[in-house]
Amino acid sequence: MKKILITGLEEKIKKLKKERQAVILVHNYQLPEVQDIADYLGDSLELSRTAAKTEAKVVVFCGVHFMAETASILCPDKLVIVPDVNAGCPMANMITADDLRSLKEKHPGAAVVAYVNTSAEVKAESDICCTSTNAVKVVNSLKDKYKEIIFIPDKYLGDYVSKRTGKKLIIWNGYCPTHVKITAKDIISKKMFHPQAKVVVHPECTPEVIALADEVSSTSMMCKFVKESKAKEFIIATESGIIYRLKKENPDKEFYPASEASVCPNMKRTNQEKILWSLEELKEEVRVPDDIRQKALKPIQAMLGIV
Repeated sequence: MKKILITGLEEKIKKLKKERQAVILVHNYQLPEVQDIADYLGDSLELSRTAAKTEAKVVVFCGVHFMAETASILCPDKLVIVPDVNAGCPMANMITADDLRSLKEKHPGAAVVAYVNTSAEVKAESDICCTSTNAVKVVNSLKDKYKEIIFIPDKYLGDYVSKRTGKKLIIWNGYCPTHVKITAKDIISKKMFHPQAKVVVHPECTPEVIALADEVSSTSMMCKFVKESKAKEFIIATESGIIYRLKKENPDKEFYPASEASVCPNMKRTNQEKILWSLEELKEEVRVPDDIRQKALKPIQAMLGIV
């Protein structure tokens, strides 16, 4: 009975998506039922760049709010909607544009590197953006040009980048509540049960967890690493939603979440029903005001120019 209901929803979504000339973009952390109806599956910036390249008139972004904002920045000619407007990012909310302006006043002349996990208003106050994949490359491109570099908002990604680049950074005291739930003890415990497993860690994790990693990478690069690896078992230290994709793409391999607590409640707010409603009503729209959009576009373009 449940399968019939889900299939019915999927058919309705497929039909309405065609009528609306819509595309469904889904982040790697979303529920399995949401991943199953994705036109494109990936990380936040990857999906936003995909949105800009499609001919779709409507973009249904299944992720969290800042991701839909980034899509709006890159494709202002499209209608960007989110199935649940309350799906936010606690880390992105840990810094405001006013916070950043105050920090810049204390460090005049410093370059500001903003992780994409920030609001459009914060991006608009920054010099260049970065992702967890390219953060090291972005900072390396600046470290000889600027005496000081401000890195916002994730202190753990900032610490990782600082160690990899050898550049002391001015780091904001933000963090991802989901990733900090993963502890070194979790990794050690899982390794005891799965001694042959490779440990794959997201750089938003704490330094103690990163120190135990065989591979440190973003979600998209995790997928690439796992696919190319000869290993058959993996301990995955990031939001557990990605394991569904990893298993689907690598059915001959086994995946274990580093911690059963590594679940982002915001990422799990979206489901098939909400996607259907969003297509029916074309809500909730996420549109960045043009004055903010133009300012926020510059640091994104600066990043793309490097990477």
